[in-house]
Amino acid sequence: MFLAKVRGTVVSTSKDARLVGCKLLVTQRLGIDGEFVGQPEVSIDTVGAGVGETVIITKGSSARYASNNPNAASSPIDATIVGIVDQIEIER
Repeated sequence: MFLAKVRGTVVSTSKDARLVGCKLLVTQRLGIDGEFVGQPEVSIDTVGAGVGETVIITKGSSARYASNNPNAASSPIDATIVGIVDQIEIER
């Protein structure tokens, strides 16, 4: 799992049938100092996150499991938002 920021939304009227009903958001991983790291990616939202929020993301088979998708094992899901962050405390 890692922290990311929601940067935008995705509207897709034509998509894989196993993604119908899924809310799609553009997210980007955050580094230790809150800076953006890597490239933005599309994530499934299971917790009602919004643009600008810091979220917890899980990837791979865990993302498919967390998606609550009945076809999870065969669904094309690689990243799922599983939490909205209220506060971060890092000791240095």
